[in-house]
Amino acid sequence: MTKLLSTIQKTVILAGIVMAAQGCKIDIEPTDRYTEEAVWSNPANMELYINGMYNEFRTFQFGQFPIGYDNATDALTDIMKYTSTVAGNGTVNILATDASRVNAAGPMLNYWQAGYARIRRINEFLDGLAKYGKVDAVAKTQYEAEARFIRGYVYFWLVKLHGSVVLMENLDQYSNKNNPRASEEDCWKFVAADFQFAADNLPKEWDAAHTGRATKGAALGMLSRTWLYAASIAEYDKKQFNQDPLTGVSAGSATTYYQNAATAAEQVIALANEGYYALEANFANIFTNKSTREAIFKLDFVAPQITHQYDFGFTPPGDAPGQPMVYGVPTAELVDEFEMKDGTAFSWSNGTMAANPYTDREPRFYATILYNGASWKGRTINTQPTNSVEGLVEYGSTPEPRKTVTGYYTRKMLNPLVNDFMVYKSTQSWIELRYAEILLIHAEAKAKLNDLGAAATSLNMVRDRVGLPDVNPANATQMMNAIEHERIVELAFEGHRYWDLRRWRKAHTVLNDVRFTGHKVTPAGSGFNYEVISADNLDRKFTPALYYMPIYVSELQNNTALTQIQGW
Repeated sequence: MTKLLSTIQKTVILAGIVMAAQGCKIDIEPTDRYTEEAVWSNPANMELYINGMYNEFRTFQFGQFPIGYDNATDALTDIMKYTSTVAGNGTVNILATDASRVNAAGPMLNYWQAGYARIRRINEFLDGLAKYGKVDAVAKTQYEAEARFIRGYVYFWLVKLHGSVVLMENLDQYSNKNNPRASEEDCWKFVAADFQFAADNLPKEWDAAHTGRATKGAALGMLSRTWLYAASIAEYDKKQFNQDPLTGVSAGSATTYYQNAATAAEQVIALANEGYYALEANFANIFTNKSTREAIFKLDFVAPQITHQYDFGFTPPGDAPGQPMVYGVPTAELVDEFEMKDGTAFSWSNGTMAANPYTDREPRFYATILYNGASWKGRTINTQPTNSVEGLVEYGSTPEPRKTVTGYYTRKMLNPLVNDFMVYKSTQSWIELRYAEILLIHAEAKAKLNDLGAAATSLNMVRDRVGLPDVNPANATQMMNAIEHERIVELAFEGHRYWDLRRWRKAHTVLNDVRFTGHKVTPAGSGFNYEVISADNLDRKFTPALYYMPIYVSELQNNTALTQIQGW
């Protein structure tokens, strides 16, 4: 759809040539292509174009970025381990253990070219809409709001990666091929302005014919996420990791940006109070219920035209022996993070817990993790090494094990009712933004504003949904520890952990010079023994330079005003 304009321009249209009686030529419409006016004055064309631009969200569905594999971003962190050791299926492991793989010649974590191609298409749409759009004022403003919502999302990713990027607001800027980077603070403000405009001009909900389009709530949710990121950089970066004059956010802006994040989140909460959003009573159902009110913005799939292969990539091999890839599996670090159902922290030093580690855990554990003894699709999962179908394989002992290397399999987002995914693929929705995240954003922003009461209220709404007792941390530090824990277990495998560690500037400690683990389960008397094993054969590496990704050398050659991020 996004290539509509170029496609139309190539269409040959037969037409007569009008000449003046005296034989003099007059100005005529070109006869071998549509003019811009002809394209943009047709409301049907605008509808096709804006629909096509929503394809950009598929770049990031199921945490695919940066390498096109589901959950790849989480596999760079402490909550997931990819099983393969070879380039392709195991590229994420190579990136996680070799920081030198990210460089200006081929940075791997790259979205620059694709992102700016999309921004160009969006700006062409906005230009054509403004000049030639033949729709009423309300529709024109809504089209602009949708386009700016998508542009804000693209820039959100570019700024997360690079900090300082080139801001292209309109087509006039393209006449000058040399455009410099803007400051990171101005970049976050630009993203926020796009989302704010979208929030001001999009409806609270669309009619059935426009299901899936961005709404006021989606724009406010992305606005709150944007300000939280900007505030985090302002608080935590402090120019410790990069001396580029254009990266970083003024520390003095942190309070304002946290307040902005809280305000936007509160507007989403107000929409929830009006009935537009709600926490799903059954946590597992969120990800398979296409009508869940927890989803604020999501991508839907309909077989056979639009599908994905999440189940093929992550389902336990017993679902279709010899066929699922088992790209990634949960780490022991994630498993141990889930509390007991009474809110007690899980601990292997507690004899009762250690003897039966998978008993009486909180509901999100059972909705997220498949473990030895778990009931799944009418069978009992067996991860003991002696099991030939689903038993643990030591990481690195075979290039493509297609089995767990940690003793666990993912459960979250798999469809427990579908067994024919190898033939028909999968259709669960990808939820880009959901209500629980908004509550956690609000809790974090309020904690940073030292409003611990409001922070606890939002945090405990997330906990109350799964029957966990309220927490009331005594100070902001304890509150942030509680929020980080909650984000780990609530948002696992939704593509947040890597970016959280980066914005909190904790990645260079949590993800560096460390190996993550699994649990090997073997029989012991009437029970089992749980041995901690390494799921990595090399130390993880995250250097401070990775907080700001390099720009492709070819882009610097194409734009002489563009300078490389310092440190690369």
